[in-house]
Parts: sequence; structure tokens; C-alpha cells
Amino acid sequence: MTPIQDPDAKWLERFAAGDPRAARALTDSLAPRSYAVALRVLGDTAAAEDVAQDAMMKLWRMAPDWESGSAKVSTWLYRVTLNLCIDLKRRRRGGMASIDEVAEPADPAPTAPEQMQEAARVDALQVALMQLPERQREAVVLRHIEELSNPEIAGIMDISTEAVESLTARGKRALAALLAGRKEELGYEHG
Repeated sequence: MTPIQDPDAKWLERFAAGDPRAARALTDSLAPRSYAVALRVLGDTAAAEDVAQDAMMKLWRMAPDWESGSAKVSTWLYRVTLNLCIDLKRRRRGGMASIDEVAEPADPAPTAPEQMQEAARVDALQVALMQLPERQREAVVLRHIEELSNPEIAGIMDISTEAVESLTARGKRALAALLAGRKEELGYEHG
């Protein structure tokens, strides 16, 4: 088995050895990804910030025990992030954040109408994602938004690659059905 090449692992080793620059490099590299996953899974900016912060704290605590080559640091962090999201949702059972509380991601579109169109698409996707069953939503977010490979997702979610494929396929079909009636409104009139 070929050892996994992971530049984040080198930074984590340097952090564990006391290099102060390593914490900044890891935070810049990994915290936004953790936050993005948490936001897509939870649909709540404040909760996503808390989850991302907790995940990074777990990373700092386990740094001295990290075994390079066994997994990518980002894969480990995605798994921790998802577990924290699941734990939070279990504690919250019953309440869900409004889509109005979800911050709009920065959009570099040059015109205001294009920015409004993109915002409507993001909102529609987030609303549709929140209607998916939890495991489908997690798989779809990791595969199609975070662009991880199926084997990486399988490791994060602790399921088989075939189960990932099934979850993402069912999730994509459900999203398509949920958004089908909004094609023209969202600017997809040609397909």
C-alpha cells in the first residue's frame, strides 16, 4: 500500500513540534473546508462556526499522536466535522434553523442581477439539501460540493464505496425532483 501524500500532515507534524506558523497554515487550509461542510449539513451559520472550531480544536489535541501516511488530515477532519454535526443534530432534535439565517457565500459575479440569480440558486440548493435524509445530504455535500472521491467519503462516513455511490445517486435524484419545478425561476430554462 502506497503511503498517502498529504502536505497538511507535514504542517501538523510541525505544529506538534511547536512551529507557530504551522497552526496558521493548517487553519487557513482546513478551517474553511470544515466550516463549509458543517454549513451545508446543518444549514446554520452559527452552529457551523461552532462545529468548525470544535473540529479544529480536536485536530490540535490529536496532533502529537498523528501517524503520517495512514490517512489525509483533511479526511480525518471531514469525519470529525460530520460526527460533530450529527452529535449537534441529535442534541437539537426538533428545531431547525431558518434558511434566512444562512449567510450568502461571496459571489464574484460582475453584475447585480447575476449575483441575485446566483443567490437564489444557492438558497434553493440549501433548502433542497435540508429536505434530503441526513446520510444522503452528507454524501452529496462531500461528493458534489466538497468534490471528494467516493473512497474518501466512504472512509469519512464509515461506509462502503458502493453505499456512497447509492447515497449520492439517490440524493442527486431527490435534489433534481425537488428543484425541477424551479428551473425557469433559477435561470435554467435550457436544461
